[in-house]
Amino acid sequence: MSGHSKWATTKHKKAVIDAKRGKLFAKLIKNIEVACRTGGADPDGNPTLYDAIQKARKNSVPMDNIDRAVKRGSGAESGGSDWETIMYEGYGPQGVAVLIECLTDNRNRAAGEVRVAMSRNGGSMADPGSVSYLFARKGVVLVPADGLTEDDILLAVLDAGAEEVNDLDGTFEVICEPTDLVAVRTALQDAGLDYDSAEASFIPSVTVPLEAEGAAKIFRLLEALDDSDDVQNVYANFDVSDEVMAQVNG
Repeated sequence: MSGHSKWATTKHKKAVIDAKRGKLFAKLIKNIEVACRTGGADPDGNPTLYDAIQKARKNSVPMDNIDRAVKRGSGAESGGSDWETIMYEGYGPQGVAVLIECLTDNRNRAAGEVRVAMSRNGGSMADPGSVSYLFARKGVVLVPADGLTEDDILLAVLDAGAEEVNDLDGTFEVICEPTDLVAVRTALQDAGLDYDSAEASFIPSVTVPLEAEGAAKIFRLLEALDDSDDVQNVYANFDVSDEVMAQVNG
């Protein structure tokens, strides 16, 4: 299992009690606005909006904030920004490939913040296409274990198009094609299983194994990138063992 997934899941668990909760809220709200603008304000007819709202609620974003984001995104309420998605590519310490997805209303500011975070933390920018080929666009659903086994999850999602289920220590990660994301999420709901998030993501096809020192450096870079309001998601192709994760977290 790629270390990136472990890091992302660890970050997800920390977020609720983290000092950066306000930043997380802002990013989740931004997701809702964009999903609403591109696919309409009805969650039943807009799966991306449905999943954005679900993720926001799972992270304790107040319903008032969610409702206002939907209104801004649909144009029913003023104040929405003209968000633009930009992908940056680069390399972190140890040659780890990094994909940086920005959602911004200021292209120059986003580029500047990404470059500063990369250069200050042992990373370097790369030309478009030089890193992205190492990743595949996939649907990812995170399911809290809560006493469930891998077989329980597999049984629920296999016929819906799930490709694999990974145990991430307290959370199961279900991988599928992006086009099967709604079917997999619906299959979990039909089986009465709760899930934390369902969204399109980038999964590395090749990974770089890291020891504790390299992992700590990558985590610092990813945290620095995450600190930018313009950075929405960061993907990286490192792999760390459970022992290394325990060392770094310890």
